[in-house]
Amino acid sequence: MNATLCWRCLRAVIVREGLRFVHQRERFFAALVRPLVWLAIFAVGFRAVLGLSIIPPYETYILYEDYVTPGLVAMIQLFNGMQSSLSMVYDREMGSMKTLLVSPLPRWYLLVCKLLAGVLVSIAQVYVFLVIAWFWGVQPPEFGYLAVLPALVLSGLMLGALGLLLSSFIRQLENFAGVMNFVIFPMFFASSALYPLWRIREGSPTLAWIAGINPFTQAVELIRFALYLQFNGTAFLAVIACLALFLGAAILAYDPGRGFWARRGGPAEQG
Repeated sequence: MNATLCWRCLRAVIVREGLRFVHQRERFFAALVRPLVWLAIFAVGFRAVLGLSIIPPYETYILYEDYVTPGLVAMIQLFNGMQSSLSMVYDREMGSMKTLLVSPLPRWYLLVCKLLAGVLVSIAQVYVFLVIAWFWGVQPPEFGYLAVLPALVLSGLMLGALGLLLSSFIRQLENFAGVMNFVIFPMFFASSALYPLWRIREGSPTLAWIAGINPFTQAVELIRFALYLQFNGTAFLAVIACLALFLGAAILAYDPGRGFWARRGGPAEQG
């Protein structure tokens, strides 16, 4: 592939995604409302009933707000990954995807460009939320804001790749909301985002096992440890493996010769 052409394509997709995000300001505020509601309302109630012991990566007792913040960061990325994939369904339904498909670049590269653009948007949202959380009293180590960046990139790529995979199976825009609810809420609630795994295990060993193998749990723990200047090797390897699995499956599903669209007439024809 020509390096100049690849760079132009990546830049164009990122700029297009950025402009779409800027012009949809309600999308920015909607992305912040959900985690802020949890931080400002639910966390206050849970603080009184949910005690937290000293568990890694924390070296002392913490408030519930401190514990839940990394989970809310991952929630922003999860919702943004699904929202970004929603635009794929929209472009396919409206027919504008045909413009992208006439590019001489391979389809897998176009998907990666789309994925990277969505991750950049989600990271911007995350840092705005972390700034607000800092004023709320959630203040991790200062260097943690920089150390968490690679974790945000990896977790954003993994969750975005999952969204791409789901979008490949959805023909109509109206069906996407149901699929999002079917995926997002089970992944979020059956994870360590809101409660430590040891506490879930006290109530239900089966649910704790499900939460332990949940890819979202691994993304949350990767972010949590990185934000407090520690490295979780297990979560890192799990996120990398899930990223490879989801992205590989999405590329295959969008391949008109081998994937899901080979049996449906191709995404271009669906527009």
